[in-house]
Amino acid sequence: MRSIRTSVAARRGRPGVLVAAGIVAALSLTATACGSGDDSASDKPAAGTSRGAGEDEARIPGDLADRLKEHGIDVDRWRDGGWKNWDKDKWLSDAKDFVNPVIKGLWKPERMKSAEDPDRTIAVKDASAGQGVSDPAPDPVRAEPEKTPYHRYAAPVGKVFFDSPKGSMVCSGTVVKDVNHPGRSNLVWTAGHCVHAGGSGGWYRNIAFVPSYNDLDKSEARLSNATAAEMAPYGQWWADWASTSREWISGGDETGGAGAPYDYAVLHVKPERGAKSLEETVGNALDVDFSAPSARSAGAMGAWGYPAAPPYNGLSMFKCVDRPGRLSLSPGLPTMYRIGCTMTGGSSGGGWFRVVDGRTKLVSNTSIGPSDHTWLAGPQLGAGAEALYRSMSRKYGGR
Repeated sequence: MRSIRTSVAARRGRPGVLVAAGIVAALSLTATACGSGDDSASDKPAAGTSRGAGEDEARIPGDLADRLKEHGIDVDRWRDGGWKNWDKDKWLSDAKDFVNPVIKGLWKPERMKSAEDPDRTIAVKDASAGQGVSDPAPDPVRAEPEKTPYHRYAAPVGKVFFDSPKGSMVCSGTVVKDVNHPGRSNLVWTAGHCVHAGGSGGWYRNIAFVPSYNDLDKSEARLSNATAAEMAPYGQWWADWASTSREWISGGDETGGAGAPYDYAVLHVKPERGAKSLEETVGNALDVDFSAPSARSAGAMGAWGYPAAPPYNGLSMFKCVDRPGRLSLSPGLPTMYRIGCTMTGGSSGGGWFRVVDGRTKLVSNTSIGPSDHTWLAGPQLGAGAEALYRSMSRKYGGR
């Protein structure tokens, strides 16, 4: 989550307990209902996923190698650590430049645990002041831990790992349905700033998704000698393509910038091995709601994610539920949703859900928040987001 500092003292009322309980229950039921139907089986992660990502990967595929070479990058050096070269000439920034070859054994349990949140506290002008269409800042909603095992109560939610010039980083993400490949989706929804640095940089590297990370919510002490299966019960899923908005690529920055209302991304991921899709493996995927309902008519929204900045440590899944208000960063930019929530950086990219006709749908994702961690803001997903999603499904969904 990109942090912005705010000093607004005004507050709104929070939703009632029944509303909050309703959306939490709906997500839980949706996640469980798409499992095997056998309780004894549905509580078990997919078999054969304890090996590290890329252990069967002997070489960088030819098409990726050719694209690296086009940028003057030595393929062998890239695989052996050359990806750490963040010189400006090696920073692949254009939409067509995404390259993310699997690097054997890179995301080991300890490396995953040490990945930091991409949050940066930046002192800027109060984002709520003088815009006219921003509602008063919401009361903080204390984040609640998700029940375990995560795959039973919030199956589509996981963590997105990536490398940046500042080191290993982590965000959150959600398995979403693929309109052209029903029941066999390999698509993950997250934030644009979790895959691309915005106007001052380019694509991040070594992007991988881990559904139901730390499924049993074991403490840091109990994970001191964790196996890959304990940390990543359904394995690591490397992104073989990513798309984010043109607005984020050109206008995003460390505080969100002009790209914040367009701060969303879709990953197409591939399994470590085997033919099962991500949706089949975790047992569920969520529809995306592109209707961009107004904050007033949207009803309650719930944000899920893995906050990693203090007081959290990134090992546990949390959630917040609130009625959204409006946040305007500039009169010329689309309005964002804003809810009260105490989750910190690391929850970036995590899905926001609402119940539509009894079904839980993804309606936004965590983008920015203030330095005091009292609220979160996310983009409205309208025609531009839907076009990006459909393009990903059409071009890459069948891989």
